[in-house]
Amino acid sequence: MTMDKVGKYLFMSEPFHCDFSHRLFMGHLGNHLLNAADFHSTERDFGMTYLNPIHKTWVLSLAVEMTEMPLQYTKFYVETWVESAMKYFTNRNFRVVGEDGHVFGYGRSVWAMIDTDTRQPQDIMAIHDGAINNWIVADKECPIDKSSRVKMGADAPLVRTIDTYYNDVDVNGHINSIKYIEHVLDLFDLEFYRQHRIERFEIAYVAESHQGDRLGFYQEQTADNDYNIRIVKTEPAGGETAQKPIEVCRVRIKFVKN
Repeated sequence: MTMDKVGKYLFMSEPFHCDFSHRLFMGHLGNHLLNAADFHSTERDFGMTYLNPIHKTWVLSLAVEMTEMPLQYTKFYVETWVESAMKYFTNRNFRVVGEDGHVFGYGRSVWAMIDTDTRQPQDIMAIHDGAINNWIVADKECPIDKSSRVKMGADAPLVRTIDTYYNDVDVNGHINSIKYIEHVLDLFDLEFYRQHRIERFEIAYVAESHQGDRLGFYQEQTADNDYNIRIVKTEPAGGETAQKPIEVCRVRIKFVKN
């Protein structure tokens, strides 16, 4: 049996994964996208199951644009495919589509392979002699812009600081990628979401944080309903030693009025 280059995975907008509007939370959608990417890459022998034992992993940036979120109980597919691959980066796209063919939105992501011990970039083409090239689909439509480089001024104000706990930590022992999305979206209150929906969400991961780290959120508004956020970590200090904050990710959110 020949495996399709495009992976297609069925999910459901479960009611307890939905917000007050009965539509899927962005964080849960992000989780479905990352799961689809993992299923697709693992089935084709360049996923975490193969990479982790040889001390390698993927780090990413992600951009998602949605015209609407699936309503509760809606079944939908996440399609995912590799658009291109280079020595140190690969571009992976997503389409979120209902069982009836209705398209909810698209995603674009950039993945870099790193060594888990040295944190240095690794040659993607060294994995199975560049077998990732066998899975490239260069001509499938993904009509959204790639991730932008989120630029923030040095004077962006600190708007929130939070501690991290057990439920923030994933199977890799560091703060879950999706938890950053949830914490960022919590910067806006319920009344704001009654009047706005997320049109585009971008996140670029820079460094890892761990349970016990404090996360600081710096936010600036760049245009109407357009916000940039920088998240930094401060590691627990030993004794009286002050810890210098380290940037862990940057986010851009574009809202539209309901």
